Amino acid sequence: MAIHPIEYRYGTEEMRKVWDNKNKLQKMLEVEAALAEAEASLNLIPDESASEIKRKASTKYVTPERVAEIERETNHDIVSIVKALAEVCDNGAGEYVHFGATSNDIIDTAQSMLFKESILILREKLVKLTKILLQMADDHKKTVCIGRTHGQHALPTTYGMKFALWADELHRQIERLDECEGRLCVGMMTGAVGTTAALGSDGLAVHRKLSEILDLKPVLISNQVVQRDNHAEFIMDLANTTSTLDKMALEIRNLQRTEIKEIGESFDPEKQVGSSTMPHKMNPITAERICGISRIIRAYVTPALENNPLWHERDLTNSSCERIMFPESCILTDYLLKLSIKLFKNLVFYPENIEKNLNLTHGLIMAERVMAELTRSGAGRQTAYALVRNCALKANQQNVGLEEIILTQDDIRKYLSTEDIQEIMDPHTYLGSAVEIVENVLEEAKIWF
Repeated sequence: MAIHPIEYRYGTEEMRKVWDNKNKLQKMLEVEAALAEAEASLNLIPDESASEIKRKASTKYVTPERVAEIERETNHDIVSIVKALAEVCDNGAGEYVHFGATSNDIIDTAQSMLFKESILILREKLVKLTKILLQMADDHKKTVCIGRTHGQHALPTTYGMKFALWADELHRQIERLDECEGRLCVGMMTGAVGTTAALGSDGLAVHRKLSEILDLKPVLISNQVVQRDNHAEFIMDLANTTSTLDKMALEIRNLQRTEIKEIGESFDPEKQVGSSTMPHKMNPITAERICGISRIIRAYVTPALENNPLWHERDLTNSSCERIMFPESCILTDYLLKLSIKLFKNLVFYPENIEKNLNLTHGLIMAERVMAELTRSGAGRQTAYALVRNCALKANQQNVGLEEIILTQDDIRKYLSTEDIQEIMDPHTYLGSAVEIVENVLEEAKIWF
C-alpha cells in the first residue's frame, strides 16, 4: 500500500528509479566489485576471485529480497549485502568480498554514484527550463508592462526583463550544481577511521584505483565518512534552486490574480475543473504546488548542516536522516523542475490587461521621468522632486491624471512644453536600457550550454 505521495503523486519515474532500493543495492554491489578489481590489480586477492565477484555483483544474483532476509537476522545493512554477495560467488571467491573496507566506504561511494545520476537528470531539466525562459525573454523583450515594488505600481518594465532575470538566475543554479558535483561525487575506500590501515601499504593505491574504476575523484582525506559539508552544500543548492522556482511561480500566481490577470497558467476548459463548488474557478494549481513543495526541500537545509558535526571519527546520527533527505530532495526538486517546464511552456498572456494595468494610475508611474526631465532642463533635482511630488499628491486627491495637473503648473511649464510633457507621459517609451539588457543576457547565454 502506497503511503508517501512520492510513491504515487509527486515525482518522475526517471528520478524514482535512481533512488529505488534496487538501484541503490546495485550501486553498492558495483563498489564491492570495483574494490575486488582494484585489489586484484595490486595482487592483494586472486584475479579469478575478483572476476567472480564482479560477475556476481548484480541484483540478478544478489536480490533485494535476499538482502532484506539476511538483514532481519544481522540487523546490519552492509553486512547483509556482503553475505548475500559472498554466498553466490563460486570457487571460494566470496571469501574476498569486502576485504579492507568498512560499511561507509561502500555507502558513501555508492551515494556518490547516485548523486551523479541525479545531478545529470536535474541539470538536463534546468537547462531545458532556462532555454524556455530565454526564448520567452526574446519574444517579450518589448512587451511593456508595469513593474511593481512593495506590491505597488512603480515604473514600466518588460516581460522580457522578468524572463531574462529568471534565466540568468537559473544559469547560476546550474553553475552551483556543477561546482558542487566535483566536491560531492567522490570515491572513498579508506577504512574504519580513514587511515586505510586494513590494506597496509597498498591502502591508498586501492583507494585511488577503486575511484578510477568507478569514474570518481578519490577523496583527499576522510575519517569513516566523506565529510558532510559536501552533502550539506548539495542540499543547499537544491534548496536554492527550488527557491528560484518558488519565486518564479509566486510571480505567476500574483499576476494571475483576478484584479491583475496579465499572465497565467493554461486551463483546459474541456476537462479541467477549478473547484468542487465554484464552477467559474481557474486556479494556478501548478504554480501553487511548486511554491508548496519547495518549502519541504528548503526545510532539509537545517538537518543537512546538522549532519556535518558528528562524534569523533563518526557516529550514526546522519545515516537515518540521509535515508529520507537525499531521495526526497532529489525526487521533489526534479518534480518541481518538471512542473516549472510545464508552467512556462504553456503560459497564457492577456495583452489587454497588461495595457490596462500599465495605465491604471493615470500617469502617476511617470512621475520619476518628469522629475528627471525637469532636472535635465535646468531645475535642481531636489526642486524637481518636490514639484512632481506635489503634483502626484494633487492627482491622487482629485482623482485626475498626473498630466492634467502638470500642465497647470507654471513652475514646471517654464522648463517643459506641452509637447514635452505629452511625450514624457508615454509609458511605452520609458524603458531605459531594458531591451539592450535582455539582448545582453541572450548574447551571453549563447556560451552557457
